[in-house]
Amino acid sequence: MEETTLSASDAALPVTPSEPAPGSSAAEDRDLVARAQNGDTRAFDDLIRKYTPKLYGMVYNMTSNREDTADLLQEVFAKAYRSLNRFLGKSSFYTWIYSIAVNMTLNHIKKRGRHMKVSLDDVDTGIENDPDFIAVTTAKTGVGREVNIHELQKRLNEAMMKLSEDHRTVVTLYDIQGLQHAEISKILGVSEGTVRSRLFYAHRQLQSYLDDFVK
Repeated sequence: MEETTLSASDAALPVTPSEPAPGSSAAEDRDLVARAQNGDTRAFDDLIRKYTPKLYGMVYNMTSNREDTADLLQEVFAKAYRSLNRFLGKSSFYTWIYSIAVNMTLNHIKKRGRHMKVSLDDVDTGIENDPDFIAVTTAKTGVGREVNIHELQKRLNEAMMKLSEDHRTVVTLYDIQGLQHAEISKILGVSEGTVRSRLFYAHRQLQSYLDDFVK
């Protein structure tokens, strides 16, 4: 495969919370990786199809920009393909591909500036459609059912963009993507204690940003 590309339908995928790759898929991933390393480009295409929804949600939740997300995914899979022969299987493939995606997204954010423009067109399908995430970030505020959910989503989106890159990353991986502390630790290369600390601080910050809205 000369170039890794995403189709138009891939770029238009809805941004919904993604489940982590189940443990039962690890053997499938190992088989696909081994085949791809031996020159089977269709095997790598299968990996792209499998991980595009998960990675699209993660990257979009960190950038809040669909065009940037589509571009970044192209670069992530292209880099993964070029580096595939250096993947030795010491970690799971999904940990490895997530690490590439997180690092490239963080580099992109730093280049563009932390406070990137939020696309209001994407608010209703953005990071905050997960009721568990809303419950966590509004736990201290007592938000009731009478709150306009669209406005709450907009405020949460804006609040996420105010977080530092590190804190936005752990919230995205834990609250939105559903990864466990140990998995996030491996992806980010930090201790589980650091992951927990960042999550605690990030949740406090999000609650603080929402105080004016719910009073």
